[in-house]
Amino acid sequence: MYFENIPTIKYEGPESTNPLAFKFYDAEKIIMGKPMKEHLPFAMAWWHNLCAGGTDMFGRDTTDKSFGAVPGTMEHAKAKVDAGFEFMQKLGIPYFCFHDVDIVPEAEDIKETNRRLDEISDYILVKMQETGIKCLWGTANMFGNPRFMNGAGSTNSADVYCFAAAQIKKALDITVKLGGKGYVFWGGREGYETLLNTDVKFEQENIAKLMKMAVTYGRSIGFEGDFYIEPKPKEPMKHQYDFDAATAIGFLRQYGLDKDFKMNIEANHATLAGHTFQHDLRISAINGMLGSIDANQGDYLLGWDTDEFPFNVYETTMCMYEVLKAGGLTGGFNFDAKTRRPSYTHEDMFHAYILGMDAFALGLIKAAEIIEDGRIDSFIEERYASYKEGIGAKIRNDETTLEELAAYAENMGSVAHPGSGRQEYLEGVVNSILFRY
Repeated sequence: MYFENIPTIKYEGPESTNPLAFKFYDAEKIIMGKPMKEHLPFAMAWWHNLCAGGTDMFGRDTTDKSFGAVPGTMEHAKAKVDAGFEFMQKLGIPYFCFHDVDIVPEAEDIKETNRRLDEISDYILVKMQETGIKCLWGTANMFGNPRFMNGAGSTNSADVYCFAAAQIKKALDITVKLGGKGYVFWGGREGYETLLNTDVKFEQENIAKLMKMAVTYGRSIGFEGDFYIEPKPKEPMKHQYDFDAATAIGFLRQYGLDKDFKMNIEANHATLAGHTFQHDLRISAINGMLGSIDANQGDYLLGWDTDEFPFNVYETTMCMYEVLKAGGLTGGFNFDAKTRRPSYTHEDMFHAYILGMDAFALGLIKAAEIIEDGRIDSFIEERYASYKEGIGAKIRNDETTLEELAAYAENMGSVAHPGSGRQEYLEGVVNSILFRY
């Protein structure tokens, strides 16, 4: 055992002061007709939880993630599997997500890397069968290796493009082998630094071609899940092509990929794009493309992707409000988050996941209360009431013309005030529900 001093984490309720207990995440609690665990299919991010050691641009690792083995070896890869499944079991986390080079050390020869992936996926599969823990989604890391400095699908090098295709093919093989529900394209370096050396149309066409080939191959080997794009506006590239949900959805529709792809929305990426988390969720949902969520938050005082564990209950409430209104996710809630650099102990890993799971559980509870309260829905319905009959109904039913509308306006005289938006009142409604005591 790697965490022998950590007990199985149980629900003890809001009054508990036990740091190793859930205060709000009660897996079997019924919310709007379903157990909390069904509303919140949580996943462990392999890369942050089992790999990230606290390195930043100014300093080396602060956390020991060797798990008793020599890093860079297959023994280390297997130790991470053992530690990861013990971790998930103790927290009651039903899923995990992975990149290819998270689960094995990358070799110089891709054939050797693939052999290692076969070996470790066999080992993971046994653990999955023993524990019942499942794979939420897989992906390929096509941003870390120097070969991808100019992108993967967007690269200027046909050789690098082929290497990216090989990684995607193998990552899809492993995802299908592990029963993954989804496959993610995170365009880590799919963008540009300067337009002086970039053919944007050429690069976007090549990205689309790679995605189409991935869909064709994935379906041919029995992958029935969703492909995802994870929008991000910048970092590491100055301008990334998947800037936000609206941009990514437009790209998918332009290239005929929208039937196979949905969005994997990350909170921190939405705020880096100048949106709220709620905004990108809503845009995805109204386009029928809300698929999965990377659950984290950013620091508004910092301009980069900090990947903090979520603790802002206002944000988690607004997230769950969107998810409930959309009827749920096809994917789940992957904690693409890392402990802060000074939080370097294994116990801190548990504190972080308890924090995140509780924050979303409380957000779920409060979002359900907002919906059941009904005041916001009633206000919105009333705000657009002028479209329910008369000229408004004709507009909505496509039964009018520009000429008819113009004549209607001319006969009105002055235009009536459209009515107050009552933003402050509605924000007060939310606060009254969030902070009931």
